[in-house]
Amino acid sequence: MDTLKSLLKEMEQEAQTTEKMLSRIPDDKYQWKPHPKSMTIEQLSTHIAELPTWVTITLTTDGLDFAVTPYQPKKVADTAELLKFFEDSLADGYASLQKADINTFDQIWTLRNGDQILTERTRAEVIRMTYCQIVHHRAQLGVYLRLLDIPIPGSYGPSADELGL
Repeated sequence: MDTLKSLLKEMEQEAQTTEKMLSRIPDDKYQWKPHPKSMTIEQLSTHIAELPTWVTITLTTDGLDFAVTPYQPKKVADTAELLKFFEDSLADGYASLQKADINTFDQIWTLRNGDQILTERTRAEVIRMTYCQIVHHRAQLGVYLRLLDIPIPGSYGPSADELGL
């Protein structure tokens, strides 16, 4: 399987798991967080939902500078709005990846905050890093939901909740 087909397949597979996880968030828990240093469920879940758009950003720019383009998190009112935001982000990222030129995947992409370089990686590496970020933050959300006694779906097999444990 070539790189592009593999990345598209992985995006589809992770999207299914991500959608299941996001769909479990109760509308009345968006301001909850497990610790003062933690993000709220709203902040965490909207970040998860927006991450597929980072594929588009990676493929259409040479980098991102937070000093020039400050991060503006999306605000959502409820889980229906969150799922719509994720669906739109996924469609955007998937469409960009479908039409990507594989010959650009070795080009360097830079994430910075002004003069501070946060990371310099090839576009292919940034796309994989984006997928890893989705998985990482989705796992955090799973802990949030577990702490709230909300049954969580399995990611790569059944969860304890699905097994009735």
